[in-house]
Amino acid sequence: MIGLADCNNFYASCERVFNPQLRNKPLVVLSNNDGCVIARSNEAKALGIKMGEPAFKIKALIEKHKVNVFSTNFALYGDLSDRVMNTLKSEVERVEIYSIDEAFLDFSELSTTDRAVSIKKKVQQWTGIPISLGIAPTKSLAKVANHIAKKYTKKGVFILDDENVIKRALNFFPVEDLWGVGRKYAKRLKQSGINTALDFRNVDPEWLRRNFSVNGIRLQKELQGEKCYDLELNPARKKNICTARSFGKEIEDYKRIKEAVSTFANTCATKLRKEKSCCSKISVFLMTNPYKPNAKQYHPHITLDFQTPTNDSAEIVSMANTALKSIYRDDCIYKKAGVIVQNTTPQEEVQMSLFDTIDRDKRRKLMYSVDKINMLMGKDKIRLASQGFERRWKLRQEKLSPCYTTRFADILTIDI
Repeated sequence: MIGLADCNNFYASCERVFNPQLRNKPLVVLSNNDGCVIARSNEAKALGIKMGEPAFKIKALIEKHKVNVFSTNFALYGDLSDRVMNTLKSEVERVEIYSIDEAFLDFSELSTTDRAVSIKKKVQQWTGIPISLGIAPTKSLAKVANHIAKKYTKKGVFILDDENVIKRALNFFPVEDLWGVGRKYAKRLKQSGINTALDFRNVDPEWLRRNFSVNGIRLQKELQGEKCYDLELNPARKKNICTARSFGKEIEDYKRIKEAVSTFANTCATKLRKEKSCCSKISVFLMTNPYKPNAKQYHPHITLDFQTPTNDSAEIVSMANTALKSIYRDDCIYKKAGVIVQNTTPQEEVQMSLFDTIDRDKRRKLMYSVDKINMLMGKDKIRLASQGFERRWKLRQEKLSPCYTTRFADILTIDI
């Protein structure tokens, strides 16, 4: 049996953990630059606020119903996600972290409702985050079970293991909500008279193979109770890592853009070291605002090679700035920039060059010390000078909540 733990309205729930006054009140979280709604509390959903809705379009609704609005607080959400996952790991030996708010669990020896309820309560007590648990023979059925647990049970737990119950559940489950079925596939399925998950389960396998390749066959088998996807306890190493952001305000000044690109490159380097990987290529791109057709449009990108694969921040940032210098034009106003490190390999498999002029061992020790200090004292406490300090290019986050768990200045104080 496989369980799926899914945090309920995760971003909204994170905002409530350290601010109990938000409980039972409508709440939304906005995307980068406070653009669109990307998370809603149940109370906000009841008001008719939809996912992806531009914030300016619902301004009147927000004011009328006193909806609490927050900018995306990635530091807070990431830290609370780690706490949820670590709590799950304290109860279940085999855990696959699927996303920031979802994890598959090995319930082969734990498939009782009482045990699942106990795990759910522990996560709530230890982290403040409510979760739903769906348990079934396969990952695809666990997704269905979790949907039922979240929508139709008081306990927030549902075990889908009886064949008759599985058929009834699939008969009411829309085909477009199945795991891995996107809008394009859902449209084709409905045109062929396949409207529910049960219809999908019962369709001719050969027809599926012709129209939806092997993934369609695997999904069908999973809905029939045959396991095709096991837990992935060791996720595959990322081949590319990208850090890109839209600026809070459009920028034409080279110095500010250089600070942004340096910061993005340093973030990529830090992620490489966390994964114990090195990159052999780096790409840098710029974008003007495509929604201003009357303004000059320019979307350049360039890729450069490293002589020796690296995860050294200074080396990666230096190469990123070299790339930026070659594509920057001072007659354009830029809205977005990004850095991509490519062709990653495990750091222990990097082939060294006989003509390398860098003391790799010394640099590795330096990066280790920098990462350790930043982990203890806060992100970017030690940084490269080219990253700057003012960050006037950063995202617009006018409604950002405090970083309660990752910034010393934001830690809650209690008067006794």
